[in-house]
Amino acid sequence: MTEVLDVVPKVIEHAAALLTRIRARNPRVHCVTNTVAQVLTANTLLAAGATPSVTTSPEEIGSFVASADNLLVNLGTLDRERREAIGSALDAVAGRLPWVLDPVFIDRSPSRLEFARTLVARRPAVIRLNAAELAALSGEAPSEDAARAFASRTGTVVALTGEVDIVTDGARLVSVHNGDELMSKVTAMGCAGSAFVASALAVEQDRWLGAAAAIMVFGLAGELAALRSDGPGSLAFNILDTLHGMTPEMVNEDAWAEA
Repeated sequence: MTEVLDVVPKVIEHAAALLTRIRARNPRVHCVTNTVAQVLTANTLLAAGATPSVTTSPEEIGSFVASADNLLVNLGTLDRERREAIGSALDAVAGRLPWVLDPVFIDRSPSRLEFARTLVARRPAVIRLNAAELAALSGEAPSEDAARAFASRTGTVVALTGEVDIVTDGARLVSVHNGDELMSKVTAMGCAGSAFVASALAVEQDRWLGAAAAIMVFGLAGELAALRSDGPGSLAFNILDTLHGMTPEMVNEDAWAEA
């Protein structure tokens, strides 16, 4: 019982310190991501204090990943070049990096779902996905129990995002309430959040704690940015400014989670 009660304070503590740690380390995060996500993803990492790269060139992706501190694999634009780039990137990882998988739209395409399953078998540290994507991968209706069971079965951290975000490694689970509905109206917002999770894992060895802290900080950045936004267009800019200026005090004051 004490361990459960300690979960939320521990996540908030690590969330409050996360951006300071990223800014100090300036981790290099390579993102194999979709074409519409590249700009927002790169700018999110820069605003947080990380350094992004996004090449998918077969001649150079191995070198980029070999010198990176973490990797995001996003399936949004799953053309032939990116399929090959993902394979080369994961070969370069070779168990060295706690990489993040974002299985975008696997509920829409059987071939995409099958490819995602091969990637899950390569043991990502975190899978950041929505309810439809979890249902497709797990074969179960999306829920806390389904997320926990899938995390236990695959040995990965599941970050299930939605109205309430759930982060679990099968044993530990936290529900994060920060965020704003307007975030869902901006293309690639989830993709950028996945990249932010990858940057967090570059500075935090506890993968569950790093993912939970990143989900909390990114949700809070969206929540605070929405307060001064007139719509999705201004939110896309304001969330970058909010991440860039976020302090530990802001996290401690406004973070909201439950175990």
